[in-house]
Amino acid sequence: MSDIEARGVLYVHSAPAALCPHIEWAVGAALGAQEKLEWEPQPAAPGTYRAEINWIAAQGSGAKLASSLRGWAHLRYEITEEASLGSDGSRWSHTPELGIFHATTDVTGNIMVSEDRIRYAYEQADGDPSAVYHELSLALGEAWDEELEPFRQAADGANVRWLHRVG
Repeated sequence: MSDIEARGVLYVHSAPAALCPHIEWAVGAALGAQEKLEWEPQPAAPGTYRAEINWIAAQGSGAKLASSLRGWAHLRYEITEEASLGSDGSRWSHTPELGIFHATTDVTGNIMVSEDRIRYAYEQADGDPSAVYHELSLALGEAWDEELEPFRQAADGANVRWLHRVG
């Protein structure tokens, strides 16, 4: 891990009640502190709960957190790690149906698609424009966005999220 601090947010969009204490333990272990999340019912999936925390930890902690939560059945989450000195930002999205998605982000949170990934899309498409569209959709994580959007819009009166300045 780096000595440089990074900021991020963990959004647990839906988790069964039985997983909530295990998520808190995993978050505390990944971020180096015991975190207590404030759980609220998730209206988009009755019987599940949602929570979010803003975190500040060593650069790369977002990846550590994503690894600790990866593959848990019935868990939907997103993790962002903002760009920091010498490092691009990242976003991880997870759904039970799609698994995990990772993207590099710029300082404003836009997903950056690398030259190699674009070339791969062209090569896989072999001249078919709809196949290029499909490959770029995968590179942007559009399927994860579509699946998570109802959970993001969870309830009226959701917290306002302020962006932090980098630098």
